[in-house]
Amino acid sequence: MQNEQKIRRRVKNWIIVFIVGLVLSGITAFPIETELAFLSAHAHIFPDFMAAWISTIYHAVKTTNQNYPYLSYGTDWLAFGHLVIATVFIGPLRDPVKNIWIIEFGMIACVMVFPLAFIAGPIRGIPVYWRLIDCCFGIFGIIPLYLCYRDIKKLTS
Repeated sequence: MQNEQKIRRRVKNWIIVFIVGLVLSGITAFPIETELAFLSAHAHIFPDFMAAWISTIYHAVKTTNQNYPYLSYGTDWLAFGHLVIATVFIGPLRDPVKNIWIIEFGMIACVMVFPLAFIAGPIRGIPVYWRLIDCCFGIFGIIPLYLCYRDIKKLTS
């Protein structure tokens, strides 16, 4: 019984880590121009190829926001999507065994980051190193979810 409580606590902690990661990555999409302005102002700390990319992206976002502010609504929806997905993980937080399918869904979504990055990335002109950074979301997301999945399976045995 005590071992089951330890497992449930560990599952809960990893789900909380995952939810916090989703929320943070979501809310950082709202002030994207401000964040890019900061990065652009400090671009000298990055390698030249990254500094150039950051400046390019900042200029594109700033110009778009000045001329077509409604297009930034897309990143608002991106942020909202992260927050909605984070909310779904309240289910396994409450009852991990009953809601293991949400953990499985999350792991599938993490794997799907890779084909998106490597198919859409070249089409949109995203540099390889940036696609690899995007893939980190899948890697850092699947680790806590897999640990949850493994422990939830222990609870069902």
